[in-house]
Amino acid sequence: METRNLGPQGLRVSALGLGCMGMSDFYGQRDDAESTRTLHRAQELGVTFFDTADMYGPFLNEELVGRAFQGRRQQVVIATKFGILRDPNDPSKRGVSGRPEYVRQACDASLKRLGTDYIDLYYQHRVDPDTPIEETVGAMSRLVEEGKVRYLGLSEAAADTVRRAHRVHPISALQTEYSLWSREPEDEILPTVRELGIGFVPYSPLGRGFLTGQIQQFDDLDPDDYRRHTPRFQGENFQKNLDLVARIKDLAAQKGCSASQLALAWVLAQGPDIVPIPGTKRISYLEENLGALQVQLSRQELEQINEIAPQGAAAGLRYPEQMMRSVNG
Repeated sequence: METRNLGPQGLRVSALGLGCMGMSDFYGQRDDAESTRTLHRAQELGVTFFDTADMYGPFLNEELVGRAFQGRRQQVVIATKFGILRDPNDPSKRGVSGRPEYVRQACDASLKRLGTDYIDLYYQHRVDPDTPIEETVGAMSRLVEEGKVRYLGLSEAAADTVRRAHRVHPISALQTEYSLWSREPEDEILPTVRELGIGFVPYSPLGRGFLTGQIQQFDDLDPDDYRRHTPRFQGENFQKNLDLVARIKDLAAQKGCSASQLALAWVLAQGPDIVPIPGTKRISYLEENLGALQVQLSRQELEQINEIAPQGAAAGLRYPEQMMRSVNG
């Protein structure tokens, strides 16, 4: 398995990680047994980087990941996140907190759920507009000093926020949505993290599954699937995005790979400081995704892909308007 470096402090991980969110929340029914088999298979195939968060479930995903890697803890890099508040009794209620006292409380709770005494990479999931980033990262840095956390990260933070945070304590990774239909980080985010030597971790590199070509109609989504409520999966946007994916599938067929492998290979080709974390709860999709590491794209093929999916090619916002206010903070 190819490995890549995240950040100035030398965090080394597999070139592809595994996003674990969908195993417990948002994308239809849970199957913990199948998800556990997928986690174990990922490790067998050389994946070392596993991404979770306290709000997935809420709380259930950290427990799942913790159970799966009991007895294997030293062989994996576990990243988790804090900062989005959800009520287990009403998960639709949301809040954000970066208050120093909450940072410590959230970390201790995550450690307990994960069944470990340290977190490899601890992200602030969303920036709290009411708490200066310096205070939040200051509290996170104290967790590093105490040995509870090894490396720090941010998620969906604006370029200036990243700079301010990095001055308080080295930031190893910035996690932001990035894919063939979400290329906005190319404007400011990627240049900033590269200037600072920070690694970049794209989540949803397969466009929440749309770029795989497996979703052909709205009813392919389970009734309780979160994606039913996102703009890119609704109305005219759905068909426009389906047309975009059809062109990606055609190019992938010419290349002799799947659409998902082409989409992931494109992300991987954007730089050695990028570690995508495609999510799945199925072994078959995991193995297909890992096949992207064998797909080499020529300059001509990259140009073709850029013509098919330039920045702004996707129809619709990536989140509902209310949720868009919490990104790039």
